[in-house]
Amino acid sequence: MTMRFLLTNDDGIYARGLTALYGELAKDAECIIVAPEIEQSAVGHAITISRPLMVRKARKNGTFLGYAVAGTPADCVKIGLSELAGGPVDLVVSGINRGANVGINVLYSGTVSAATEAAIQGVPSLAISLDSHRENADFAAAARFARRMAAFILEAPLPQVALNVNVPAVPEDRIRGVVVTKQGRARLMESFDRRIDPRENIYYWLAGETELPLNEDEESDASCLKRGMITITPICYDLTRHDLLGTLKARARERFPAV
Repeated sequence: MTMRFLLTNDDGIYARGLTALYGELAKDAECIIVAPEIEQSAVGHAITISRPLMVRKARKNGTFLGYAVAGTPADCVKIGLSELAGGPVDLVVSGINRGANVGINVLYSGTVSAATEAAIQGVPSLAISLDSHRENADFAAAARFARRMAAFILEAPLPQVALNVNVPAVPEDRIRGVVVTKQGRARLMESFDRRIDPRENIYYWLAGETELPLNEDEESDASCLKRGMITITPICYDLTRHDLLGTLKARARERFPAV
C-alpha cells in the first residue's frame, strides 16, 4: 500500500524549502501539501476561530501544487487531516524551515507547532529546519535527510511525539554526525527598531539574534547544531513540570488546606 504524507510549513506554500521537501518525499509516498498561503513564521500554535478558514487550490506553472490555507500552520494540519487529505495519513512533515528552530524559540515556531499539532491528532510527525536565513539557502541536503528521517520514523512510529530536526547549513560532507538532543535554552535576544511613519506615528520592528546562554548544556540542540551536527529532539505538548508536582502539592496543602 502506498504511504501518504501531509506536508506543511510556516514559510508559505510557495517556499523553496517546501518545494525541496516535496521533491524528495514524493519519491517514497503520495504527498499532499496543505500550507499557509502567506508566511506565518513565529505564530506558534495559534489557530483560527474568529473568521472562516479560507482554502484555495494553489498552482505552480499551471500544475496543481496543493491547498493554500488563509491560516496558521496548526490550522493547516487540523484541516488537512480532517478535510483535505482524503483519507488516513501516515506521516506529517513540516518544513523545510529557513532558519533553525532550537531552544526556547521552539515555542514560537510555526514549523514545530504544525508537527506538534499532528502529534496531538495522533499522527507521527517531523519538523525540519535548515540553520540558514539566506535567500539562496540550499535545502537539498536537508531534504535528503528528511527522506531518511521519514523512513526512520515509520519503522517504529511515535504517534504522540513530534521530532524536531535541525540541519546545519554546511556542505553535506562537513556535517559532523546525527545526534539525539534535548531542547536547550537558547533564545532570541530581542531588540526593537523604532521608526516613525510619514504621519509621525511611531512603530517598531522586532529584531535580534538567537544566542546561547553562558551555561548552555553542551548536549543541547543549539550547542550540537552550532558544532555542525544534525540534531533530533523529541517534542511533547505536555508542558507540565512533572518533577515539581510533589513539592508543589506539599507546599499547597500547607498554605491552602482545602487543596
